[in-house]
This record gives sequence, structure tokens and C-alpha cells, in this order.
Amino acid sequence: MTTFAVRPGSSRQLAGTGTLLRFALRRDRLMIPVWIAVNALMVLSMPNTLEGLYGTPAERADLVRQMETNSSLRAMVGPVFGDSLGALTAWRAGVYAGALAAVMSLLIVVRHTRDEEESGRQELVASGMVGRRAALTAALLAAAVANAVLALLLTAGLAGQGTAGALALGLGIAGVGMVFATMAAIVAQLTESARLARGLTAAALGAAFVLRAAGDSATDDGSSVLTWVSPLGWLENLRPYAGERWWVLALLAGAVLVQGAVAYGLAGRRDLGMSFLPTRPGPATGRLGSAGALAWRLQRGSVLGWSIGFLLAGVVYGGMTEGAADLVGDNENARRIFERMGGRSGLTDAFLASMVGMLGLVAALYIVASVLRLNGEETSGRAEPVLANAVGRLRWAAGHLVIAFGGSALIMLLAGLGLAAGYGKGTGPILGACLVQLPAIWVIGGLAVLLHGLLPRAAAAAWGVAGAVLLIGWVGPALDVPQAVLDLSPFGHLPKLPGGAMEWGPVVVLTGLAVVLVAGGLAGLRRRDITT
Repeated sequence: MTTFAVRPGSSRQLAGTGTLLRFALRRDRLMIPVWIAVNALMVLSMPNTLEGLYGTPAERADLVRQMETNSSLRAMVGPVFGDSLGALTAWRAGVYAGALAAVMSLLIVVRHTRDEEESGRQELVASGMVGRRAALTAALLAAAVANAVLALLLTAGLAGQGTAGALALGLGIAGVGMVFATMAAIVAQLTESARLARGLTAAALGAAFVLRAAGDSATDDGSSVLTWVSPLGWLENLRPYAGERWWVLALLAGAVLVQGAVAYGLAGRRDLGMSFLPTRPGPATGRLGSAGALAWRLQRGSVLGWSIGFLLAGVVYGGMTEGAADLVGDNENARRIFERMGGRSGLTDAFLASMVGMLGLVAALYIVASVLRLNGEETSGRAEPVLANAVGRLRWAAGHLVIAFGGSALIMLLAGLGLAAGYGKGTGPILGACLVQLPAIWVIGGLAVLLHGLLPRAAAAAWGVAGAVLLIGWVGPALDVPQAVLDLSPFGHLPKLPGGAMEWGPVVVLTGLAVVLVAGGLAGLRRRDITT
């Protein structure tokens, strides 16, 4: 096993950091801008959206009063601390922007640390004049650059609502991103698998969201102990545009410094490619005796995590339905947005349809991640030993694709069950509405298969497509963008259920398109060389 030829404590342990940082930013020249753009557009669109919804001080004050008594909506978006457009923007978008920054950061750090070691590339780099901690430092700096750019854009874009509040919100969101970047750096030292490192850090982010939600549902001022345990709770208690608590930034900075120090300490105590929690070897026969069984073994943790998340999200959204209808009340602008998202079949059905649509958009992220597991198996070199045996390429790919496409059906089914349980009625129509989302989800998955089969080096572009579709579906209706823009997303062609009329034509066409995309990707995979 390769070790580094530098003395512990020597300044040469950071040798080559600048070069590795430039290389990391060059490799992520598409991924990082997409994540930043999606996050920034989501936040910066909120003031205009909220002004259209609650244009007068009286309407905004009434919103604040209703939120104080609506625990289900507080659990979803947090408490509101002021009735200005800036305060409402921080309330409506802050938690989600912080979560997106966290996901972006953990992906960057794991990609440039454990991913590089797992693929063997870091071993080649380490044979040159590169310090022991240079790769970790470069990964954290890359995450810091991404979060700094995001903070700068948010501060500049929201400065018109108040400079102090804009700066607090920008720094808070970037701070949450760096908390999870350093957390990912620790997990990357503990685990031997990049997949496991991403999964564990994402699980920690999910736990942070759940703790914040539980705390906010119990209190209307963010004072719950559960809220303060979560970094997302720190972000909302920073209170941008509502008497900023600047000292909360010290909590974020302290967490970053402590976790960074732990990560550096662990990095200096292990050999390259090793981990403190080595992967338990499994049997090569029996339950793992087929390509499909191996694919299930590799992806079962992801399927389980997404399934639990969608079931819980469905329960929460279902429980919010009646409260959301009360909150919208006679606000025609809010009603119009829900109708654009969920149809004109009544406010309750429109809200349910819009929530089903949002879950479908998020499920598109699952199918992209699951399909691109094929790409990860190829580039890491693990696919070659499998294909060297009596396993054809199509059979190998089919194992992962069954999990990707079947798993998307499973999580949407569980989301429907959760929605029905939370709402308390309408199980059949709600389940049907969730399953109708599948053709659009499969089109996104089919595009990922096509990119992997024909252009494996550009397969990561599927994330950009999924992000763009998410942005169109999430922000487009609120910004009243033209229908032609909404139609760019496959989700824009689906019938608005429950409540609307079922239209089989778009469902059949989208399903057929997904089949064509998958077939094209598999044909390309069958004819090209395996990427290493």
C-alpha cells in the first residue's frame, strides 16, 4: 500500500494543494455551477414570488399569525420571525437552500477524497511530490470556493431587501454547507467506500432536517432543544432580516473548525486507500452469485434510505394538507400558483397534486443516482472483473436498471401510502397520482442510461438535466413563467391528479420515450469499450 514520503508535521504535507485544487475545480466546472445556479435562483426568486402572494403589510402580518398556530407547516419550512419580504424569504427558502448547499458540499468532498482513493487515481498522484493532507485540503477548499460563490450571489441578489440580512443569510447557508463538507471529510476517513461515505453523510443531513422539524413543530420561535441540535436549526435561528443573531455564525464556524481538525487528524493516521472502518468482505457465491444479486447488494442501502424518506415525507405532506388550505384562504395569487402546479380541481386536490409532483421531481434525483451507479462501477474498475466472467454487458446493466426503475416505482408507491395516511382519506386516488409520475421519472432515468451508454465521460450531465427539471417544476409556477418553459420538463405533460381528468396519451408517450432512451443507451453500452 502506498504511503506518503513526508514527515509528520512537516509543511510539505500540503505540497501540491494548489495544483489539486485547480484540478478539482476543473473537473467540477459543470457540477458546481449547476448546484450554485439552482440554489441561488430558488432563493433569489422568492422576494418577487412572496410580493405577489402577500403584497401588503397586512397580508404578511396575517401570514405570520397563521404560521404561529400551524405546527405542520412550521415542521416543513420552519418558524417565521418577521413580516418583511426579506424575513419571509429567509423563512421560505433558508432551510432548503442550506440543505442543497450541504448536499453540494458533501458530494464535492467525497468525490475528491474517497472517490479518488477508491478508483486508484490518488495512489498515482501520491507517488509524486504531493503532501499527505493535500488532497483533503484541496477538496475542502473546493467546497469552500463553491459555498463562497453561493454566499456572494445571495448577498448581492438580496441586498435590496437589506444588506445585513442578505449577508447573514448568505453566510448562514454557506456555513451549513461547510459544516457538512467537514463532516463528509471525517466520514471519508472512516469508510472504505465512497458510496457509503456519501450515504452516511446524507443520512446525517436527513437526521438534521428531522430534528429541526420536530423542534419547530413543538415551538413557534425556534427555541426547542431539538432545533438547536441541528445545523439547519442554527441557520433559522440566525434570523436574517429579523434582528440578526450574528453570534450564531460562531456555532457554524466552530463546528467547521472542530470537524476539520478531526478529519485532518484521521487523515494523518491511516495509509492511502485504508479506512478506520474497513468494509466487511462478503461471499462471492450464493446470494451474490448473479449480476442482479450483486447490484441489489450494492444499492439496497440507497433503496432503503430513499424508501423511508419518501414514506415519511408523504406522511408530513399529507398532514399539511388541511393546514395549507387554511393558510391559502382567499389569497388568489397563492391559489393560482397551486392551480398551476396541481390543477384547477379544488384547493385541497391542487395542493395534494402539487406535493405529488414535488415528490416526483425529487424521485428523478434517485433514478439518476441509481443509474449512474453503472458509471461508477465502470470508472472504478470494478465492472471489469464481473464482465470477465460469464456475464454479458446487458445482463450486468439490467441488474442495476431494474433497481433504478423498479426502485423509483417503490418509493413513489410508499410516498402515496404516506400521503394517504397523513391526509386520512383518498388512498386510491392518491396512489394513482403518485404512480402517474413514473413515466416522467423514467424519461429522466432513460436519459441517464443513454448518456452512460453513448458518452460515459459526460454521464454526469444527467445531474444537470435533473436539476433543471427540478428548478422548472419548483420555481417555474411561482414565477409565472410561460407554459412553453414548463413544457420543457416531462412532468409538465402529466395529468394533474388527484382531482383532474386522467389522460393516457401523455403517459403512454412518455413511457415509450423512456423505453427508446434506455434501448439506445444499452445499444451504445454493448458496442463501446469499457471505461477505465
